[in-house]
Amino acid sequence: MKTKSMWAITFALMLLVSGCSTWDGMSKRERSATTGAAVGGVAGAVLTNGGVLGTIGGAAAGGVIGDQLGK
Repeated sequence: MKTKSMWAITFALMLLVSGCSTWDGMSKRERSATTGAAVGGVAGAVLTNGGVLGTIGGAAAGGVIGDQLGK
């Protein structure tokens, strides 16, 4: 069951990132925040073995870090 939820979360994050296929209209800061949220979400899911709170926390932290690095 954990494997299925981790694959579902990974697929959802990949789908979310692929939805931003036009990076042209986004600033460097927005691109960094989006990428950071995706990477953080996947890292949070892996570290918590597919835990929802870990995934959400990782995505939030990654988004904030990406936003600050893209500033």
